[in-house]
Amino acid sequence: MRVIIAAAGTGGHINPGLSIANKIKEKEPSSEIIFVGTDRGIENDLVPRAGYELKTVDAYGLSKSISPSALKKDLKTLKGFFEAKKIVKEFKPDIVIGTGGYICGGVISGAHKLNIPTAIHESNAYPGKATKMLSKKLDRIFVGFEETKKFLNNEEKVIVTGTPTKVEKKDISVEEKNELLKSVKLNDKLPLVLAFGGSQGAQRINEALIEIIKNRKNKNYQLFWAAGPKQYDIVKEELSKVGMDIEKLDNTSIVPYIYNMTEYMNIADLVVSRSGAMTITELSLVEKPAIFIPLPSMSANRQIDNAKVLEKLGAARIILNEEVNGTNLSENIEDMIKDIDKLKEMGKKASTIAKYNVLDRIYDEIKKIVRK
Repeated sequence: MRVIIAAAGTGGHINPGLSIANKIKEKEPSSEIIFVGTDRGIENDLVPRAGYELKTVDAYGLSKSISPSALKKDLKTLKGFFEAKKIVKEFKPDIVIGTGGYICGGVISGAHKLNIPTAIHESNAYPGKATKMLSKKLDRIFVGFEETKKFLNNEEKVIVTGTPTKVEKKDISVEEKNELLKSVKLNDKLPLVLAFGGSQGAQRINEALIEIIKNRKNKNYQLFWAAGPKQYDIVKEELSKVGMDIEKLDNTSIVPYIYNMTEYMNIADLVVSRSGAMTITELSLVEKPAIFIPLPSMSANRQIDNAKVLEKLGAARIILNEEVNGTNLSENIEDMIKDIDKLKEMGKKASTIAKYNVLDRIYDEIKKIVRK
């Protein structure tokens, strides 16, 4: 099979695309797969690292304002549409699949004009502009949440598959759990709160956590916190201002990034994080409750919609980004961790939206489109 995958911008767009590509390769090793992205996003690291060729074109969101810089971006995007169509025409794929980012518009439109089958995977509960605008041109729309269907027309094209992720539920022994905790200078004597803000960190979450640590409010729980590669040094400096050494904190371990997230999600009692679609998917699979601080969005409150999926089930609480601080975050953590059995019940509620065999479902639908 010859496949083009259009994905750009964030790990939440790139990683599902890579998972789909790997599944196709697993099923059909002779398949030829290329990615189309921009020269600005994380795809420039993740795609080549995974062993796939990446072709880049310019693509931006269409500007709402009128200014020289906005006009320049719009012209680049228009040029990018023609470049994308040229890539599709030269590669001659059997199918084009989009997994997120403005790049999808040009690549999928180009494929549609050339009568090449197309599909898109929408991870968010509220579909992005590209998905909504392209819905009539697509042969299939794969979605992560049941709730997403109500925002899309052409329901016969919409398939609820779930979102591909590497995180899975694991049975971790007491000994293994102790080793994991020991490796980050923590122990099994207090509940574990896992905190992170996405691959680059989240400033507002970090600021609230700094306030908690400075005021020593985490006496009743342990905190394992990924501050983000770009913000770790900022956190370190802020703590040093009050005489705190980031390497010697009580009940707290702070790192730039957590590489073995599967293991720590599985042993955590509570998660504090943004509410990206991937995070929602992962928490449902590992059966963990959460406190969400959704990333605000100018175009649509996508992360709030994602967070509400678990909040409605009684599996999560939400604190708005503009409202979060050390006091209300600490109060919510304290209130939740005092009853570990209730936390486990909340985790079970999260698991009710978990989708399994996601990649097999997507692959089967891809084959149907290509055969047709």
